[in-house]
Amino acid sequence: MDSSAAPTVVVLGSVNMDLITTTDRRPEPGETILGSSFTTVPGGKGANQAIAAARSGALVRFLGAVGNDDFGTTLRATLDDAGVDTSLLRTVDGPSGVAAIVVDGTGENSIIVVAGANGRVTELTADELTAIADADLLLCQLEIPLGTVAAAARHARASGTTVALNPSPVRPLPADLWADIDIAVVNSAEAQRYSVELDHVPHVVRTLGSEGASYRADDGTEFAVAGLAVSVVDTTGAGDAFTGALCAKWCDSPGVSVIWANAAGALATAKLGASSSIPHLEEITAALLDE
Repeated sequence: MDSSAAPTVVVLGSVNMDLITTTDRRPEPGETILGSSFTTVPGGKGANQAIAAARSGALVRFLGAVGNDDFGTTLRATLDDAGVDTSLLRTVDGPSGVAAIVVDGTGENSIIVVAGANGRVTELTADELTAIADADLLLCQLEIPLGTVAAAARHARASGTTVALNPSPVRPLPADLWADIDIAVVNSAEAQRYSVELDHVPHVVRTLGSEGASYRADDGTEFAVAGLAVSVVDTTGAGDAFTGALCAKWCDSPGVSVIWANAAGALATAKLGASSSIPHLEEITAALLDE
């Protein structure tokens, strides 16, 4: 790739409408409480990460599916407005994916995801395979069928495309998928669940919440980046902002990308919502200059 050109990132993943309720505290099992606000915000781990990569300067193409409902129209438009190429985003009969999110007074959240159209991405088309082969980096998560993620990673590896995986939500993964992963981006819980598998991944980036992030490579290189001080409003989507920003800057160097992603993830917690909270390139640049 021309070092002066923006990297091409293909994101294969989910796109959901987030249904967000804010409360002073999250309810206990069997308890009904009053909420303070409700809003709908476009989200989904795949879409959030695609928007984050685009806002950090990458050329991003999104692979996935929306339903033929009103949510689907809005979700496609949100990606388009963020500069993400949606020419291969499918529209299928039925509902789009949704995520029901409760955010408490501390900014912590609980989330229930209903796959909807995301569950219909069960195979890759010829055009999608070509897009993966032509990209600098393929970024995947686990909110679409696992077989499709594995097929995409396998094709990317055979084509010389770097493969990044955010293994969320946690589920058992086959050994052959791990063998095709170049970069794993995990939080503390995911790092613990996949501790054995991560030992064999060339690059592991771990998010540490307010404490920042860490990096470990199979050549023995390790470093940590301290967290940025921000006033937390909502942690929803912070990990996605981090992951997308990391992949946008990966071609610069792991060091540059982790520092950049750490700032993006922190800034995302200062606003409500997922895609709506993802910072732009100028905001991240300013935050890093202030450090």
